[in-house]
Amino acid sequence: MLHQYFLGKDDPGGSRFNQFVKYWEEMGHEITVIAGTVHYSTGKKDEKYKGKWVVKEKYSENVTVYRTYVSEAYNKSFLGRLWGYFSFTFSSLYAALFKVKKHHDVMIVTSPPLFVGVTGIITKIFKRIPMVFEVRDLWPESAIDTGVLTNGLLIKAAYLVEKLSYKFADKINVLTPAFKKALIEKKNVKENKIIFIPNGADTDIFQPSEKENWVRDKYGLRDKFVVTYMGAHGVANNLDSILNVSKLCKEYKDIVFLLIGDGMEKKRLQKRAVEENIENVIFIDSKPKKLIPDFCNASDVCTAVLQKVDTFKTVYPNKVFDYMSCAKPILIGIDGVARELVENSKSGYYVDPEDPEDFKEKLLLLYNNRALLNELGQNGLEFVTKNFSREKLAYKYIEELDKIVK
Repeated sequence: MLHQYFLGKDDPGGSRFNQFVKYWEEMGHEITVIAGTVHYSTGKKDEKYKGKWVVKEKYSENVTVYRTYVSEAYNKSFLGRLWGYFSFTFSSLYAALFKVKKHHDVMIVTSPPLFVGVTGIITKIFKRIPMVFEVRDLWPESAIDTGVLTNGLLIKAAYLVEKLSYKFADKINVLTPAFKKALIEKKNVKENKIIFIPNGADTDIFQPSEKENWVRDKYGLRDKFVVTYMGAHGVANNLDSILNVSKLCKEYKDIVFLLIGDGMEKKRLQKRAVEENIENVIFIDSKPKKLIPDFCNASDVCTAVLQKVDTFKTVYPNKVFDYMSCAKPILIGIDGVARELVENSKSGYYVDPEDPEDFKEKLLLLYNNRALLNELGQNGLEFVTKNFSREKLAYKYIEELDKIVK
């Protein structure tokens, strides 16, 4: 498996493939992961990886991880960003061709970053391994829409890599129905080449539990109405929308907003909160995965927001499934399939991320109706347990891989 952002043990962040690997290992499979050395949310690397091109680690009994070089110069200059994009491509290719000695039956290449497709294509050719190319986000469109990708040459290269990745893949896995539709209608991919294993819920980790827990004690949240965002603090995440609604809620002294996570926008957001005297927001650094359910359970309402661009109408944010698993009502500031997911499951409401008054109105609807809070939370829990258990999805993924291998 080629996955630049595969987490280490107890690393904070989305752990879709960490959970899949756990279940696959329990089923008797052996897994080799080629991953990067820089954590996707913090942009930093552990000391043990600095100055190293490839580091081999034993993740568990039948799972081996090769951590390969990723540049930390992504935000320093254009050349730094260029090397940030391609450093993992080169280092992961070196590991795949020269360090990984075992024969493998199948290879999963998960994107973004899109340029990992280059590693996948070359490895497929030289090692004669069938390849599943997974689309977790519609690159390069999402990177262009959010201003992450602006250079014309890089954009052309990205579209070329995307086209070749789809061409060389034996199967393409998409995480949302909207991705499937986009690939068929806009990318001319044949429907029989596409499989659908969506994001899901870590129902063995995220479960409903006591609200009045240690989190409320530690952060002074007793008798508070807690609105929580968990995840990356990047440009795409549009966390200014949460600061905007928090300003409008100043008169409600018991409403507190928690922003949990890290990212390149975090310092600017903290500075803005100080400059504008926004005192009802608490910034909390990323926490190990095992602690995150406690923060979720300590909340009254959870939220997910993104920039209001067309590309994000196609995504399922994984945090939404985590919120549902803890039976928390959701205010979703993402139009499209994520909105449909929340509304169809009757687990929350859509809020316009660019209209803080709308955000406030929906928030106060929940604030003033605690019975509605419980009803929406239970609806989400029942829905996610029935339709998006990650354990069930892991088995479904293996069924698809078996077909490819056979």
